[in-house]
Formats: sequence, C-alpha cells, structure tokens
Amino acid sequence: MKLAVIIETKEYEKAWNAFRFAVTAKKQGHEIKVFLMGEAVECEGLVHEKFNVDEQLKNFISVGGEILACGTCLKSRQLSGSEACPLSTMTDCVNLVVWADKTVTF
Repeated sequence: MKLAVIIETKEYEKAWNAFRFAVTAKKQGHEIKVFLMGEAVECEGLVHEKFNVDEQLKNFISVGGEILACGTCLKSRQLSGSEACPLSTMTDCVNLVVWADKTVTF
C-alpha cells in the first residue's frame, strides 16, 4: 500500500510516534512518503531524552523512506531544505496525497 504521512507538529512525543509509524510501515513493505508542514519542518535535529525525533527521522531515511518539507514553512522560519528534508511545495503535497492509497496526519 502507498501511504502518505503528513506531520504538522514538532511536539516531541507526537512527532516521534509519527516517524515510528512511518518506519514500521516501511519495514512491513509499504511505500511511504512523509511531508513535513508547519512547525514539523523543525523535526530534523529535534532531540529529547525520551522521544528522540531526529533518531526516528534518520531511521526512516535509513530504511529507504522519503521526506519532503514545505518550502513556505521553512522560509517563514528562516530555514532551508536539507538532504534529508528537501524544500518542497504545496503542489508536491497535493501530488503526494493523490499518489497515496491512504493519508495519515499527525
């Protein structure tokens, strides 16, 4: 199954669980793409002693996951895309939802 995961939070536990979901689905053989929107574009490098979001984000990439990050959301925070989270557009988000069999949001 093709799954789109849209993450809109940088709240440690929620973002950590979103990436854990994506990693688990990928390991089960599903095609997964993650789109970071709003404050979630700050997830890369987000570390908490109990909920290490950055570690789960890197786990997702290591199992072949793809992440896109809202360019407008990045720019509004004076951030730029990265290799792990490339700058993307709302058109990319729409295309992701159209591509997916199911969309999950966190």
